[in-house]
Amino acid sequence: VQAAPQQVAEDKFVFDLPDYENINHVVVFMLGTIPFPEGMGGSVYFCYPDQSGMAVWQLLGFVTNEKPSAIFKISGLKSGKGSQHPFGAMNLPQTPTVAQIGISVELLENLAQQTPVANAAVSSVDSFTEFTQKMLDNFYNFASSFAVTQAQMTPNPSEAFIPANVVLKW
Repeated sequence: VQAAPQQVAEDKFVFDLPDYENINHVVVFMLGTIPFPEGMGGSVYFCYPDQSGMAVWQLLGFVTNEKPSAIFKISGLKSGKGSQHPFGAMNLPQTPTVAQIGISVELLENLAQQTPVANAAVSSVDSFTEFTQKMLDNFYNFASSFAVTQAQMTPNPSEAFIPANVVLKW
């Protein structure tokens, strides 16, 4: 989780994505502590270095106070063409193995008129459900790897224990 953006202009922020070649999806979400100003939202851009090291920016979509999160597939974007973006005039440091997510605060009317790159479509509910199921399966497998029998437990009054069957029933 990256919660410390670099502010590059009054209304523009970037987050570094190290080792981006191994990232398939990016989740962008607002923490809920600071909302966008009334009538504003954030365009979400993906930037990666092309073969010559030049920054290529692509519009992924947007987030707003009413839609504070989105999942974007970026695995197919790393060879596409760039698009018009508000970060062009800025001299942002770019290294070959670091990509960036850019957030540009803009009017809601402008956000609705923008066209994101086609293969970055926000994941559908079905794939989100699939992701959630896999995440919970992995959580259960991880938590189960620490399982011990009641006879093996060392009493520790300051530590809480949750029976595995409670997680399974849930």
